Amino acid sequence: MNKPKGLLLVVSGPSGAGKGTICGLLRKALPDLAYSVSVTTRAPREGEVDGKDYFFKTVSQVKDMIFRGELLEYAQVYGNYYGTPKPYVMGLLNEGRDVLLEIDVQGALQIKKVFPDGVFVFVVPPTLSELRARIYNRGKDTEEVIEKRLKEATHELRYASKYDYIIVNDIAEKAAGRVLTLLEAERYRAGRTYFIIDKILDGPEK
Repeated sequence: MNKPKGLLLVVSGPSGAGKGTICGLLRKALPDLAYSVSVTTRAPREGEVDGKDYFFKTVSQVKDMIFRGELLEYAQVYGNYYGTPKPYVMGLLNEGRDVLLEIDVQGALQIKKVFPDGVFVFVVPPTLSELRARIYNRGKDTEEVIEKRLKEATHELRYASKYDYIIVNDIAEKAAGRVLTLLEAERYRAGRTYFIIDKILDGPEK
């Protein structure tokens, strides 16, 4: 029997929606869930480990990866490249492991073009008022920054229809539970489990 490939779970959402918290709960609930390690050209920070926190590369190395189509997505942020390494992710999926990728809307939509079989989840807050409160309660941002983040969130919410699922993060544990439920359902899609039919047809007569 062919071993089924793993699922690529792509999670996005505006800043303050709580996608990081939900991803943390998913990793706790699913210890075998692989977390995608990104490529970057920025210098390692103290305590960061190559291959664990990031794959640290030179600009020329990343440009070569882009040319060879070895990145599922990439972007240039403040002069540094960031990207998702295709061979690393595909290797995990081919081993039958599910892979979690927490990424922004731009990156997620790039991945959907080249890997439409992924499961794309968009995390949203219950209301914009709740989003404002979450950002404000961080105590890290000025009023100007909060307003900018809210404006960006409003813009990003318009892309929610491009995703497979929209998860409202009212209570983080419940929202994570909804993602676990849809993952279980995705594993039984006919396209992912047709090997079962092959096994039945090829099996001995009873």
